[in-house]
Amino acid sequence: MREEMKRRAGEEAAKYVKDGMVVGLGTGSTVKYTIIKLGERVKNGLDIVGIPTSIATEKLARDMGIKLGDLNDYDYIDLTIDGADEVDGNLNLIKGGGGALLREKMIAYASNYEIIVVDETKVKDYLGDFPLPVEIVKFGYKKTIKNIESLGCKPVLRMKNGEPYITDNGNYIVDCKFEKIMQPDKIERRIDEIPGVVEVGLFINLANEVIVGKKEGIEIMKKI
Repeated sequence: MREEMKRRAGEEAAKYVKDGMVVGLGTGSTVKYTIIKLGERVKNGLDIVGIPTSIATEKLARDMGIKLGDLNDYDYIDLTIDGADEVDGNLNLIKGGGGALLREKMIAYASNYEIIVVDETKVKDYLGDFPLPVEIVKFGYKKTIKNIESLGCKPVLRMKNGEPYITDNGNYIVDCKFEKIMQPDKIERRIDEIPGVVEVGLFINLANEVIVGKKEGIEIMKKI
């Protein structure tokens, strides 16, 4: 059932894409359905340029026949469609479960409009149930982790196959468990100030609209 909710949200978002757009292509198990649907539309004549947020998304988009571009070549992105690990009622997000938070935030920042696609389990009263991903440089990483821990969370270095997980940018990720993130903008700033931190998986005031796949249809959340 959850996979069906993801599909509903992902495919609904694809309807927002118009001919001639430069489109940010997010990363994750829900936006995957958007990319597949866009690939079908491209085969039927839709003309767009996709800007992928990860190597995995780049591969999927190429496989689907979507023409890809480089962020450096465009002054702005018309529309970005991406996923999230958590969404609160103010459309603040936790992202980075898939490891692509740095490129996702750069592309979101360059976008005129950002749509987030999630299933209903990702909508929360407050952020923090999902551990907050923070991308950090390898140099002095243990010291960086201690400095993050001083903010009141339990940070854990992300591992994969017994080794530290490496992002597409060659960095580590620390997953930080907070009890509740009641002031996400404040937490984002404080973590960002720590030397060695590359990017924080809190996305504040970047999403314009959230499409929620539910057991019965979809729900649209918009910024008030």
